Amino acid sequence: MFDIRWIRDNPGAFDAGVRKRGLEPGKDVSSAAQLTALDEARRKVVTRLQQAQSLRKGRTNVYAKAKAKNDEASLKVLSAELAESKAEIDKLEAEQGEIEDRLKRVLAVIPNLPADDVPVGADEKGNMEVRRVDEPPRFSWTNKPKQHFEIGEALGLMDFETAAKLSGSRFVVLKGQLARLERALAAFMLDIHTAPEGGGIGGYTEIMPPYLVRDDTMFGTGQLPKFKEDQFPTRILREKIEPKELFAPIANTVIKTSVSSSFKDQFQPDLWVQGPAGVHFVVEVKRSLRRLRNVLVHSSEKEHERFRDLFDEAITKAYFETLWLIPTAEVPLTNLVRDSIRSEDELPIRVTAYSPCFRAEAGAAGKDTRGMIRQHQFSKVELVSITTPEQSAAEHERMTACAEEVLKRLGLAYRVMMLCSGDMGFSARKTYDIEVWLPGQDTYREISSCSVCGDFQARRMDARFRRAGGKPEYVHTLNGSGLAVGRTLIAILENYQQADGSVAIPPALQPYMGGATHIAKP
Repeated sequence: MFDIRWIRDNPGAFDAGVRKRGLEPGKDVSSAAQLTALDEARRKVVTRLQQAQSLRKGRTNVYAKAKAKNDEASLKVLSAELAESKAEIDKLEAEQGEIEDRLKRVLAVIPNLPADDVPVGADEKGNMEVRRVDEPPRFSWTNKPKQHFEIGEALGLMDFETAAKLSGSRFVVLKGQLARLERALAAFMLDIHTAPEGGGIGGYTEIMPPYLVRDDTMFGTGQLPKFKEDQFPTRILREKIEPKELFAPIANTVIKTSVSSSFKDQFQPDLWVQGPAGVHFVVEVKRSLRRLRNVLVHSSEKEHERFRDLFDEAITKAYFETLWLIPTAEVPLTNLVRDSIRSEDELPIRVTAYSPCFRAEAGAAGKDTRGMIRQHQFSKVELVSITTPEQSAAEHERMTACAEEVLKRLGLAYRVMMLCSGDMGFSARKTYDIEVWLPGQDTYREISSCSVCGDFQARRMDARFRRAGGKPEYVHTLNGSGLAVGRTLIAILENYQQADGSVAIPPALQPYMGGATHIAKP
């Protein structure tokens, strides 16, 4: 989310940042000129509203004096003027709300602007290698190492067929020692990150967050509204529904839809919304429903469809609350500071969590269809930091080093890539991807993504801090994988595969595996 004042003062920089993202201002997203024009319209309405409120206040004072004098003639005139001014204020408040909602909607879908040192590029081909650590292993017994799913299935411990029966494609059932390996990896990672701070690593507080979150929480970190199709929504019945709420959605739907333009004058939604109890209310509801039926009978199929969609949406909102399965623990962890003002001495805040992650992968058709690389459900250890603006750049380097430490202790070769402007995530200002070597694929694949978001998410969450004696300022947020557990399991299977089909367990993990040194077929 952006500060509209900054856009107004820096229109060229805003449009240039959007273009660096590979988007065209005014076409793909709103331009600075369009946004400032909308803001100017809002400011004009606010000015008119303030003038109308001031005028009404003055008239109210005059009315009070006239009433004290029992000046009936003046009271009559003033009553009419007050009613007129109230109508004007109501109209302007509604207009202000509409413009502010529109401004929020257009700002909400514009991605964060890249940092100055982020390379310009359209996709992963434009990413820049920062460093490589360790050399990929060589296998004396084969020139064609197996891929993880070949190893796992041969061991009888990785079952995609049963998972497909249970849940469909892009799921897996892990058994025996592979299930234990996943659990061991999570514990191993958490132990590294929650160890006392030292040597530029550790110092994170472990959190066990909710896995279901509300709309505002998903909005705060940038998943909503733009990436709604990539998420898994769930619905729960609201705990308490007032009687008037059973009918108000239908009334609001009628008001919204053009189907009922001739019907709106007859329909009496105020009775539905305010809901006077008793027989009169029920009679009015029945009468309104009969009128609604008559309108629908004479409307077109297209109008039917539009009304049905609006009706379903309204009823769903009235009866159900949507909760979203988290796509990453970044969502609940970052939102821990939502709607709060922290003191400067509390920062940086560093938290970590192991959680399942759920992603619809709406745009992934045909990609990584075999194996565990791209699944609807996977596990990850997440790192999140909340900092002052001055701390965030150094914290980004530190967070990346924390993720790298896991790979170093596991003896896995990897490289660090700085993502180009067109390959970064929506909320990121700068991102390092850590890519681990996978012998079975003969390439590096992403295993962690560490991003600094500046104040982009903080503005969406209204997360601030206060310096001693100062005014509240927005915090900076950072997030990263430390690491993706499933992909780390994949890397171990492929890098530690043996000629006899077994898999050696890295020494650092052996205490977490009950002292076992190998995973073999049961």
